[in-house]
Parts: sequence; C-alpha cells; structure tokens
Amino acid sequence: MSEFTQLGSLNGHLAKPEGAGPFPAVIVIQEWWGLDAQTKSIADRFAQEGYLAFAPDVYHGELAQLGDGETAMKLVQKYAPETPAALTSVFDALKSHADCNGKVGSVGFCFGGRMSLALSTLRPVDAVCTFYGGGMQTIFDQLREKLKSPVLGLFGDADVSIPAGTVAEFDKLLDEIGVEHEVIMYPNSGHAFFRDSDPNVYKPEASQDAWERVKKLFAKHLK
Repeated sequence: MSEFTQLGSLNGHLAKPEGAGPFPAVIVIQEWWGLDAQTKSIADRFAQEGYLAFAPDVYHGELAQLGDGETAMKLVQKYAPETPAALTSVFDALKSHADCNGKVGSVGFCFGGRMSLALSTLRPVDAVCTFYGGGMQTIFDQLREKLKSPVLGLFGDADVSIPAGTVAEFDKLLDEIGVEHEVIMYPNSGHAFFRDSDPNVYKPEASQDAWERVKKLFAKHLK
C-alpha cells in the first residue's frame, strides 16, 4: 500500500508493507532528476521486503525529464543546500512513526547517494547505503568527523561522473573512521546502473547483486 503524504518538512511517497507493524524503515532518496516513477518503484520494492519506505520529494514537486541534465543541475543547485536539514526532519518523523520499529536506514542514488551519506552525519542512521553518490567527495570532511553508521557503497567502474580515485579514497576514509563498511565496484557498469527503467544504463547483473547486498545490510541492522 502506498500514499503521497508528508513526513517532517517534506511530502513524499510512503510505501507500507502488508500486515501489521511496526516495521523497520528506509528513506529512499531520489536521483538528481527528482522524485520520479523510478524512485517510487524502489520504495515499493522495499515495502515488499517488509520495510516502511518513504521517498521524500526534496524538489517540492519540480522534476527534470530523464536526460535533461541542464534542468537537473539547476534543481540540484536550488535544493541541495537545504536538503540535509530537510532529511533530518524526515528521519525524525519516520523514526517516531506509529508503524516504525524505531530503526531507520537510508539509501540514495546519484545526488541522493550523497544526501544519504550527509544525513548519516546529522542523525544516527542505523545503516546507510549510497549508490554512485555524485559529489560525495565534497562531504568527506563531514564524514570523517561525524559518520558512525555502517555503510554500503555501490559503484560502477565506468562511471565518468565520479572523479578517478574517489571511490578508493572513500573506501580508505571508511577504513580510517573504523565503521563497518563494504564498498563494491561493479565491472563494465556506469552511472545509474540500477535504473531498470533506462536500458541505456541498466546493468541487470550488477543491479541484482547490489539489491541483494542492500537487503542484507538492512536485514542485519534494521530488523
């Protein structure tokens, strides 16, 4: 069951599992295109796995069409500064939700991958996953100072949107912090390899493996 509702300061797509709660919760953070059908479908998939999943609309109803990078960049520049604080309100509301068991994880894609990490420096997220987090190198200092959550990082070796060496630096940083973590680099996979609605980027084998790893992460730390 799903509905469009408000949690904290943001509206979004709330997907609930069948049956009676409480359930572990997951915040699903959009790519830079906005809260599109792809993001909502991922929240629905988590609900089918037994999670109370909320995909917040961090662009407040604005949306870039797939492939329109110029509009997407403008939206990122417009909303990125306020997004981490807005996500803290979502986290607080979801954690105290009547259907939540008190455990909250976050997962984000592209721009959302960076925001998922950023949220984990502001709130005690129980487990955090980043899919090809765009611009994550800009918050490495924040992660070094404040990250406490277990982390799963999923990347493609052909992702030209992430500067060379960034993923290795990220992995090293997590080693230095000492948090539980796993960083995976999928061969022959580029940016947005998990986007099954776009045959130009979708990589089925990498996506299936990534999905199993995310489920394992959240099952361990949220249930």
